[in-house]
Amino acid sequence: MKKQVTSWHAIGAQIANYRKFAGMTQVDLADRMRVSQDKMASIEQGRRPVSLALAEALDELFETRGTLLVAVAKIPAREKFPLLVADLVELEQKARAIQTYETQVVPGLLQTPEYMRAVFDSCYPPIEDETLEDWLAGRLERQALWEREHPPWCNFIIEEVAFQRPVGDPEVMRAQVRRVLELGELHCMGIQIMPTVRRPHAGLSGPIVLVETVDHDSVAYLEDQCISGLVEDADEVRTLQLKYGMLRSQALSPAESARLLDTLLGAS
Repeated sequence: MKKQVTSWHAIGAQIANYRKFAGMTQVDLADRMRVSQDKMASIEQGRRPVSLALAEALDELFETRGTLLVAVAKIPAREKFPLLVADLVELEQKARAIQTYETQVVPGLLQTPEYMRAVFDSCYPPIEDETLEDWLAGRLERQALWEREHPPWCNFIIEEVAFQRPVGDPEVMRAQVRRVLELGELHCMGIQIMPTVRRPHAGLSGPIVLVETVDHDSVAYLEDQCISGLVEDADEVRTLQLKYGMLRSQALSPAESARLLDTLLGAS
């Protein structure tokens, strides 16, 4: 399989060139930036993204007048995230509407930083601290869509068990419930809880994300343990849309869902 060349490869090559011109080894640069040598090697090879803070520090060290900072800021959105979610991130950036059904955890677009960290801490095999910080920054950046002047219309259906399963300590869960209630008040937002006792249940086959772009194209995104992908076939997308419609009818209404979350807060 042909290796995919991304903008990170170009930035990594720039950093390696600046380092060599400065007469520094990779170990020297890693020590100066207070990161591991493995991370610096991955950056120079284009296998790991560069944060804005690190780009700024490197510009200051190499006296490159913001060259790296500008390059990182101009990176296409889909290249800033792990390949597993890159396609989804690209869709979110041009979404007119997003409909999500989630089974195990609160969807990433609704998560607090503390809840995100607890989710990433649960990954197995465990991920490196530096990778965790990269993922955390990337997920927070995705949430910037709520700050747009015209954010996409969104509906989230979340299994009740996602609020019953302890992710992090009790305060992390309380803060997460409060965050969902807060976002549920946005004019562009609908949040529905699927009761655990509901039957029949149209979503037993797993999570779904449906996206309508500003060009009125409809696409679905499905993700499993180690694979993910877009569904663009019109008939398959239509089937998933019908399934999502059934899920909406089976879930609690937004008002009922808010009352359930208020009850969970009072009981915690």
